[in-house]
Amino acid sequence: MRSRITRRVRIKTPDLNLVDRVKGHIDAIVTAAFQAIFPDRITIQYPRERRDVPDNFRGMIQFDINKCISCFQCSFVCPANAIMMRGAPDGRYYPCIDYTRCIFCHFCVDTCPRGALLRTKIHDVAFSSMEEMFATTEELIEPPEMLREDDTVIRYRIENGDLVLEKIEEIAELSTRPEIQVSPAKLSACAHPENCIACTLCYLTCPSNAISVKVVEGKRTFEIDPKLCTGCGLCVKECPTCTLTLIER
Repeated sequence: MRSRITRRVRIKTPDLNLVDRVKGHIDAIVTAAFQAIFPDRITIQYPRERRDVPDNFRGMIQFDINKCISCFQCSFVCPANAIMMRGAPDGRYYPCIDYTRCIFCHFCVDTCPRGALLRTKIHDVAFSSMEEMFATTEELIEPPEMLREDDTVIRYRIENGDLVLEKIEEIAELSTRPEIQVSPAKLSACAHPENCIACTLCYLTCPSNAISVKVVEGKRTFEIDPKLCTGCGLCVKECPTCTLTLIER
């Protein structure tokens, strides 16, 4: 068994005489007057002032539906299981984000091969309920509604070994979409046809209906339409015999 010893120490209130009390009040008044005339604080007066953050700041995520190829990479890589792919009327699948789970690691942004997910500088968002924290695809396309009170941007810089606070009278751009290096467009191709066992998993998995099945002399054959293939790679992942691969267009 563990034994625990508790010690109690009584804290004594300092007994100040009248001179010390008056001196303490005078020092406080002088310090306050000096700061009012010659302020040396580096405190940001938020929300009237907003600190400038770099373009790679990991804030709220926006979505460009025109660049999405429904590859599910964002959902696969998310360590918090915050991204769910939802079917759309056009037969494609697009991401939704549950911000009750999201840890803002931006693995999804870095992994997206076509740059469909974009980082913003928006971070101070309030929700009235847990349900509102689930962002649908439609809500990801446009930035959230913002009530702005700031008119000054604060930047910190080092000058001669000193930390300098610089105030600039401008409104910070929070929805900036930095340039993202996009991977080359790819196409699914049959690299090893001798491995194919005609399981049709590629046909069943393809979200863009680019793979068709034909029966010739009692054998199944598969064709990939390059016009429909988006290079999402889902068929490559599902192929159990490594028959398919992705090649550059």
